[in-house]
Amino acid sequence: MKSLIIYFSRADENYSVGYIDKGNTEIVAEFVQELTGADMFKVEPAVPYAADYKTCIEEAKQRIGNAPIKDKLTDISAYDTIFIMSPIYWGTYAPEVETALTGLDFSGKTVRVISTHEGSGLGSMVSDVKKMCKGASVDSKGLAIVGSKAKASKNTVADWL
Repeated sequence: MKSLIIYFSRADENYSVGYIDKGNTEIVAEFVQELTGADMFKVEPAVPYAADYKTCIEEAKQRIGNAPIKDKLTDISAYDTIFIMSPIYWGTYAPEVETALTGLDFSGKTVRVISTHEGSGLGSMVSDVKKMCKGASVDSKGLAIVGSKAKASKNTVADWL
């Protein structure tokens, strides 16, 4: 079984943790990779977000439905399991994740969802992933990691896997 992690993460100022050099979702994605051997694809915005949190969340709101990314996956046929990971922005995954998922063939894939958050849990991320990943078996439970606890979440991730 071959796995792929598709994730969005952002460093700079984060809610309740201040300025960070590596995004919380990236930290958790690295734990998933270490524990599963999965390949990784980092979703990066074509235009980076502002460093300060307040401006970033307003930019994210404006990008909903139209969030260009630097690089796009075109083929995931080599993978059986896809992990989709993102911080919660406006109740769901970052807008760039939707751009990354658009047009991919998820038929017969197993999809597992992980969010990082500071109180939103999974938001509507699981149901939104189900809408985007037609033909996939989407794990309805998902895993929500409090962003400020991301660095200490390896055991939680291992238990969930």
